[in-house]
Amino acid sequence: MLSEIKKAIKKIHTEGWKRIPVEFGRDTIEISVPPDCVELTMKDVPISPNPPKAIEEAFLNPISSPPLEEIIRKKGKPAGEMTVAIAVSDITRPVPYRGESGILSPLLRRLESSGIKKEKIKIIVATGMHRASTCEEKEEMYGKEVVEQYTILDHDCENNDLLESIGTTKRGTHVYVNRDFYFADLKIATGLVESHFFTGISGGRKAICPGLVDVKTIQKFHGPYYLEDPNATNLVLEGNPCHEEALEVAETVGVDFIVNVNLDKDLRLVRVFAGDMVEANLKAYELIKGYAEIPLEREFDIVLTHGGYVGRDHYQTAKAGVGALPAVKKGGMIIIAANNRDPIQPIGSTEYKTLIHLLKIQGPDRYLGLLQSSNWQFTKDQWEPEVWGKVIRKVGEEGLIYCTMEISREDHCLLPGVCGLDLLKGKRKKPSLEKAQEMVQNAVFLAISRYQGKGINPTMAFIREGPYAVPVLAPR
Repeated sequence: MLSEIKKAIKKIHTEGWKRIPVEFGRDTIEISVPPDCVELTMKDVPISPNPPKAIEEAFLNPISSPPLEEIIRKKGKPAGEMTVAIAVSDITRPVPYRGESGILSPLLRRLESSGIKKEKIKIIVATGMHRASTCEEKEEMYGKEVVEQYTILDHDCENNDLLESIGTTKRGTHVYVNRDFYFADLKIATGLVESHFFTGISGGRKAICPGLVDVKTIQKFHGPYYLEDPNATNLVLEGNPCHEEALEVAETVGVDFIVNVNLDKDLRLVRVFAGDMVEANLKAYELIKGYAEIPLEREFDIVLTHGGYVGRDHYQTAKAGVGALPAVKKGGMIIIAANNRDPIQPIGSTEYKTLIHLLKIQGPDRYLGLLQSSNWQFTKDQWEPEVWGKVIRKVGEEGLIYCTMEISREDHCLLPGVCGLDLLKGKRKKPSLEKAQEMVQNAVFLAISRYQGKGINPTMAFIREGPYAVPVLAPR
């Protein structure tokens, strides 16, 4: 622990403080915060008391669509000869696929009861530009039985042999899409509908774009022209260029049926939405907007948040950072607790590591200027450093305290913000919940001490659901 941090922490008096649970990957750590710390939390919403029944009812009563069996009958081809492609999410999304309470097995059974042959079904992991899934991740997501009995393929956005041109969008993007999905007789998209920090929401059309398109389309979709648009933000669809582009691509590809889910603040099933790609996704959007949005009347000096399930690496944890921005004052402080547990890339890809370091060296404005330069060559994963740049632009390098055990101090030198490891006593040991709790607790102490050193009693807020909640500051 750095000596100046140790001195600051010693000055904190915690009489009357309260304990709060902070999500840390799949675990929880207990953190003490001042008694007036405001908890920003999503509204309670009734969860499904019987997930298998809810899934069955969604199939029986699809939204703005015939039932799946009728769609199959109207294809004009014997069911036994039909090919089926099912787009699924990867390990970064907590979609309930596995088991009898998941959406995948009931979907597969329904297809086969309609005459579709098992060997004619391909499950395609809509990775976008994420790495391919490991065998262990596939079993964790979809279940061992499904992995053993069905063909499961990872999309590869850089393999031209697996892609097919579908023409040019209104915004001038020449799009290529996964051939196995595009040429299937029956196309089904699945996924989770949650807030998304530049497409507004996930699910629906997003399984196709960026999930199943080529690298150049993803590059444009994640370029500054889209990401710097003020409408490219959480829970906004109208006028959102990312949403509109993704929707146009997905409609061109032609999705026959979707199965989307909403989850509550504890990742439990709320409702299943099956049917038309647009209308079913919009119904899910209406529901989640009602409980994920948190109206704010003021900003806070200090905001504590976490990476949630999605925060498997530093790349994905950008969602938590940018999601906290509406709640924090200009020049304030954001503390992020993140279990970056990805066994292969706890920071992100090689390209991401290079670019996030470039952001740290150049600063957010110069980094954005580079991306917008005519001489810049688009580079994989450049958009997440751009998102982190929005965080640094508002709170500064010293205003971001990043707390993870999985990234070494040496590697953290590549990243913007204060290294949480500097808040630990003694040498860094094997990652543990106890040390993670100490790190985050000391981050809270450090943030408060900085304000108290200036004679200020800081205001503080805790975003209970991290990247899934959407604080929205009321217009002034």
